[in-house]
Amino acid sequence: MTLTRRGALRRLAAGGAASLGLPGLARAQAATHTLRIGVAQPAVGQPPSIAGSSMAIAHAKGWIDEAFQPDGVKVEWLFFKGAGPAVNEALTTGQLDFAFQGDLPAIVARSAGLKTRLILATGVRSNIYIGVPPDSRPRTPRAGLRPARPPRGSRKLGAARRFLEKTVADLRGKRVSLFRGTNMHLPALRLLEAHGLAEKDLKILNLDTAGYLTALATRDIDAAIGAMDILRLRDKGQVRVLYASKGDSPVFTRQSHVLVTDAYAAAHPQHVQRLVDAAVRTARWSSDEANREEVLRLWARAGTPYEHWKEDYAGEPLRVRLNPNFDPFLVARYKDAEAQAYRFKLSRKRFDVDGWIDTRYLQASLRQQGLQNYWPVYQADGKALGA
Repeated sequence: MTLTRRGALRRLAAGGAASLGLPGLARAQAATHTLRIGVAQPAVGQPPSIAGSSMAIAHAKGWIDEAFQPDGVKVEWLFFKGAGPAVNEALTTGQLDFAFQGDLPAIVARSAGLKTRLILATGVRSNIYIGVPPDSRPRTPRAGLRPARPPRGSRKLGAARRFLEKTVADLRGKRVSLFRGTNMHLPALRLLEAHGLAEKDLKILNLDTAGYLTALATRDIDAAIGAMDILRLRDKGQVRVLYASKGDSPVFTRQSHVLVTDAYAAAHPQHVQRLVDAAVRTARWSSDEANREEVLRLWARAGTPYEHWKEDYAGEPLRVRLNPNFDPFLVARYKDAEAQAYRFKLSRKRFDVDGWIDTRYLQASLRQQGLQNYWPVYQADGKALGA
């Protein structure tokens, strides 16, 4: 999806602010000063919860809100079911000051001319999973035997042509869901390319999380490239995990960040610094192994079971996944994503990633809190510095 300001305005005019999930917009406009943070996730439960990052912990603990209370600045969190593309629309029309989202949607928006800067990493190296039906029939029957027929009366899409997928390469020609325009999109394309496939070799359906989980469970698709949510269906025996990026190259993982609009940074640099200070303190607390249990259980409030967070994070230090720094690995991932977005015709034009990443606020916060060397540094290839 290539974002245009005119297109975003047309969609807003047609659907109104409510279509973007902005129930607090009127209150934000009436307040003396409201700092508005867009989150590329729907919030779940009461109180509303999100997961998978230090920003999710900051929201759960109320630590960013507390940082602004002395000055009477209200922090408003706005959650978007439409993920990164929906956040882009709100940014384009000036309804957000900050955003927590993945790399691809931010790249698409920046390429289209949206003036933003990346100020903090959060929720990096998130794994991707591929789920397929668990009881599909063999690809090549033994000599002299005919393939088993699907059950009488079966009308599910793909039921008569489902095969046993053993590798990612076996997805060729299959009906596969992929949430386009999110930070799932590019690592999925990288993974397909590494297995000799292009997007055109699959029958891609653009489904969000709820959509692909339902389609997998009802056998209406042959596979889904998604997140940890696929483990829910695995535990019910409805899905077999064909692939997980855990243990594979980190180039197949997803990256996320916090960005600020140039206009807000110019008008309120002190607020940007205060938000980064609170986010770094949260990242430090969240990265402490003594807090692992509480971190995972706070994330579980957003709907993904604690056991799945524990499985996904097993064997990995929290300091790796909850690192706020743009180290050489993360910078390389964003540069690669920017180049691939243009190559795959997902973005309009090229731009300079180095000029987009603004670490001034982060470096000031790390110095002030004495955390310059707290998080590990990784090289562009994903290996630890000095390894």
